[in-house]
Amino acid sequence: MCSRPHGFARVSLFLTGPQAPSGAAWGRFMKFTVSKQFSFEAAHSLPYLPVGHKCRNVHGHSYVVEIFCTGPLDARGFVLDFAEVSAAVKPLIKRLDHQFLNDVLPVATTAENLGAWIMEQLIPVLPMISRVDVRETARSCARVDR
Repeated sequence: MCSRPHGFARVSLFLTGPQAPSGAAWGRFMKFTVSKQFSFEAAHSLPYLPVGHKCRNVHGHSYVVEIFCTGPLDARGFVLDFAEVSAAVKPLIKRLDHQFLNDVLPVATTAENLGAWIMEQLIPVLPMISRVDVRETARSCARVDR
């Protein structure tokens, strides 16, 4: 059985109402991250790849993008309200949905570059963004950390 270090009180994480802690009680000892997933459909090509490489041709993906935000807990006990994440990300997803990404991104449309571009677009409106995961398929993921 684990014991508490000397001087640490047991804190219930299930308090509600006015007695609920803001997170300051344990915020000094823990790092908090929230994430939310978004999806969109888009096509792209990687024309600089060798002839015969399947990704050289125009093709599409059902992208899943996961946005991560890291920071301290606020007075509500949130890193960030999920509604705030959605409000910041949905306009960007709308710009990408059903588009030819080669016409949108100023760089090669790899999953890595797409993640970096998404991060750069979101930093001004979502300053707590810490990571972006881009999935082109269920078994492939490109991660960009800040």
